[in-house]
Amino acid sequence: MLRYPALFAYGLFGMPLAMAALPLYVHLPKFYGDHLGVPLAALGSILLLLRLADGVIDPLLGAWSDHARSRKRLIALAVPVLGAGMAALFAPQVSGTVPLLVWLGVALAAVYLAFSLATISHNAWGAELSCDAVERTRITAAREGLALVGVVLASIAPMLMGGDGGEAAGLPRFALAFALFLALCAAITLAATPNVERPPDRRRLVFADMVAPLDDPAFRRLLAAFMANGIASAIPATLVLFYIADVLQAEGRQGLFLALYFIAGAAGMPLWVKLSARLGKVRAWRMAMAVAIAAFVWAATLGAGDAAAFAVVCALSGLALGADLALPPSLLADVIGRGGRMHGTGTYFGLWTLATKLNLALAAGIALPLLGYLGYSPGARDPAAVHALALVYAAAPCVLKIGAIAALHQFAQHFKESL
Repeated sequence: MLRYPALFAYGLFGMPLAMAALPLYVHLPKFYGDHLGVPLAALGSILLLLRLADGVIDPLLGAWSDHARSRKRLIALAVPVLGAGMAALFAPQVSGTVPLLVWLGVALAAVYLAFSLATISHNAWGAELSCDAVERTRITAAREGLALVGVVLASIAPMLMGGDGGEAAGLPRFALAFALFLALCAAITLAATPNVERPPDRRRLVFADMVAPLDDPAFRRLLAAFMANGIASAIPATLVLFYIADVLQAEGRQGLFLALYFIAGAAGMPLWVKLSARLGKVRAWRMAMAVAIAAFVWAATLGAGDAAAFAVVCALSGLALGADLALPPSLLADVIGRGGRMHGTGTYFGLWTLATKLNLALAAGIALPLLGYLGYSPGARDPAAVHALALVYAAAPCVLKIGAIAALHQFAQHFKESL
């Protein structure tokens, strides 16, 4: 069993990784499009191309992590590239549309590559730290709980650092501070977390190695549940700002709602660790999905002025988020190690990371066109359009989570039989 200092040291690296993700997906388009004046069409094309490449390369990075001598070395390799890339990304040293697009493309490609390599290696390392099922949940909860702290910090730091200049002035300062904080956290994690001795895979890396986990029926069933639940969670994340502005008409409180959601997620981690140890991970995760369904059914009935009720919805759905973050990676580690030996851990997590990114893409691809078809556009006050937004925001996730519960039941049945 990992002592608390080692557990904290391992999880600490999850904080800067989460702090990097938020600016990349939330602040970057506005920073380059609005503040630097890059044309949105060209900006969107580069972001789309690089995000597609980022997802496709994840299985390769996972297989590379398995073939490498040490996951610690890969993290140490990724850290300076990630830190320098973030600093360059938000402090470009060129001007003009074409130079800015080239700068953006090179810096963002380096950031995506380093971020994915560090994330996959860190997750795989955590899965290998213990062979005990309960201990694995403690490890993932420590990592994901500290990651939520990182998300909260990244959501407020650019504005605070910008002063009167706002986020545009704060982002370059945040990126530099992030690079230093990343190096500090990585040093603590690498120095104070136990190393996992494992023989590197000396075989030649081929494409079949990268997709080999898909031949595992238990992994496929768990992946189906994870993706259904992940899309269900990503749809509200995609639409929440529209929902707050047009359904609740409480745009000025969106920061408070988001902070409450993430704080509830972090606070709920110990609860899910205890429940999973007592009831089992599958039952605990299904319970969390049921809590989220109840919260979103309620959200579908809210309207203008229901800010207090939505705060309760944020707290309940945030509580469920803690289980969504802590339990699935722990279950994946159980799947990988069910034969008594962890094999291909990085490859499994490479595909898992790809699925996580697909969840975000599919959520936007489902929710936004559906809203357009139903007649909603941002700023709408027409009752039918606002009602359509509320239904897509709240009802669609409920349907998907019911499907995830069914898929998780199928996984549990097969997993028991395969032991």
